[in-house]
Amino acid sequence: MAERQRQGTRRITFLVALAVFAQESTWNFYESQVPPLLKEHLTSAALVGLLMGMDNLLGIFVQPWIGNRSDRTRTSWGRRIPYLVVGMPIAAALFVVIPHTAASLPLLILVMFSYALVANTFKPIAEALVPDFIPPGRRSRANAAVKIASSVTAIVAALLSIFLVDDHLNVAFAIPAIIMLVSVLVLAATVRDSRSDGYRAAVAEDHEATEPERKDPRVRDTFVEILKDTDRSRLLILFGILLFGGAWAASRSLMTPYGMEALDMSRGAAGGLTLPSGIAFILAAYPAAVLAERYGRLRVMAAGMSVFAAAMVLGTVVRTPTGTAAALCLAAAGATCFLVNAVVVLWNLAPSARVFGTYAGLYTVGWASGGFLGPAVVGGMVDVTGWSLMLIDIAVVAALAIAVVVRITTLQRRRAALTLAK
Repeated sequence: MAERQRQGTRRITFLVALAVFAQESTWNFYESQVPPLLKEHLTSAALVGLLMGMDNLLGIFVQPWIGNRSDRTRTSWGRRIPYLVVGMPIAAALFVVIPHTAASLPLLILVMFSYALVANTFKPIAEALVPDFIPPGRRSRANAAVKIASSVTAIVAALLSIFLVDDHLNVAFAIPAIIMLVSVLVLAATVRDSRSDGYRAAVAEDHEATEPERKDPRVRDTFVEILKDTDRSRLLILFGILLFGGAWAASRSLMTPYGMEALDMSRGAAGGLTLPSGIAFILAAYPAAVLAERYGRLRVMAAGMSVFAAAMVLGTVVRTPTGTAAALCLAAAGATCFLVNAVVVLWNLAPSARVFGTYAGLYTVGWASGGFLGPAVVGGMVDVTGWSLMLIDIAVVAALAIAVVVRITTLQRRRAALTLAK
């Protein structure tokens, strides 16, 4: 029986990772190859950046809503698969069309907006399958596999760029779309999340609830409930996600100008500083999950974030291209402890299986908000301290995130002590 459960866990983990891999393949290629299409019409880098940030802005509003919508869906296929089966083929079709609209800026922007809107509507839903199927104790390992799949897509996007973009742009856009279609066909043929423990628990709660309780909470209701809760753990983890998301985003998006200004590197060489750290992230993901399950997620998260902050300090002390690349590898390995486990902590704090999708959306809001604010805040600090101290500025933001996670640990410990006292 136990062996059968383990096989089922591995199977659903693989399928969710496949879905995320397919989604992120299009997103990564979108981020790398749509800006050159925009630059054929626009000379302003700020305007190009604004248009490229449109998907993140849409995600902040769309993803919590669609996650909550899927929580309230009841079908014979379950509550997640119907959205994936409808949304992924539409997104794939829009993605294929993007290079064909490059000659017209208004048409290109329209297709970009349409793709970003549709892709955001199913982005959190595949990940919400993890808590639906996987028991709390094994969610970190499952999420590690999902993060590895997501990280590998950056390599896929780079290979497509190297081998196909210059001579076969339309084919290069078609390949991620085909991967997405294959993925959704596999999911449609093999997964019925109506059979998941999370779906069954939600349906059972529906039947047991009284009439006023039967109405599923909406996003606003869920967020208000989190704000009013005397136990601040959920609110603090969302704040910690925002803070560390900001530190992580700044360490990625500002690294090229840092290399040029502080390390006297060329633009191309500076742009490659983060490549080795991507491999370090992939290698560290599964160990971060295993350690979290053995020693506690919050403890491992705080330790990993401390490694990230220490690596930023090390990179400042050893301010050479090689030293910076090594520091970024160490930082990525530390950051993995947070990235793999933070959403699992949030899922496990959810009061009911009826809100797993909503919580996945709230995680995205925190992470995307940090990704939007972090580079701006660190950039402002750089204006004051100079580029040579940028890594220290990032470490300061990370230190604030560490303080938040430590505070959550204290609250959890105090709550456990009160429970034992009763």
